[in-house]
Amino acid sequence: MVKHNNQIQLPHLRKKYCASSRGPLKVRLALNKAGRKKSRRLARAAKAAAIAPRPLQKLRPSVHCPTQKYSAKVRLGRGFTLRELKEAGIQPTFAQTIGIAVDHRRTNRSEEQLQVNVQRLKAYKDQLILFPKKRSSKASSTKAGMDSTAEECNAASQYSGTIQPLIKPQQTVVMGEVTEEMKAVSAVTTMKVARKETKVAGYRVAVANRKKNE
Repeated sequence: MVKHNNQIQLPHLRKKYCASSRGPLKVRLALNKAGRKKSRRLARAAKAAAIAPRPLQKLRPSVHCPTQKYSAKVRLGRGFTLRELKEAGIQPTFAQTIGIAVDHRRTNRSEEQLQVNVQRLKAYKDQLILFPKKRSSKASSTKAGMDSTAEECNAASQYSGTIQPLIKPQQTVVMGEVTEEMKAVSAVTTMKVARKETKVAGYRVAVANRKKNE
């Protein structure tokens, strides 16, 4: 922040309509939000009808949010990695044709999260109803035996909504009594002492080595 009584640097203030001597301020209004919302809804409905009985959304992986602050939170990612698809036994080019999002730029850094996404792919693979390219009785299963039977194809319906949504675990809060021993311990003091010990640890090791060599 600027010190003393100086001019504020680049004041990006909220501009309102003001009839002054210089004329009204030019404010860009967004009065078409309701119309655009309706247009997006109609476009989604038209696309869903065009690709039926395929679902409108794709299967997304479970990923952790970036940065240390939000790394504990889990959300749906952009696409599955090539390693996850390989573990599940699905080719990347074939995965894009059956409603699975693929992201070749993302890498796996956790074995636990890798297995979670592999299980998501396997569960989706077990519930998938894959239509054969040729709708005939003599058509054979060409894609690794994943083509469904005629009965399953006839009974298929378009799935709406998020595919395999993430289920947040239920957290229980346990209330405990604060004892006198807890009150006697100061967290701030403990952190200060630990920070000081870490700061002088290298100096103490150097002094100890110097005395040992003497």
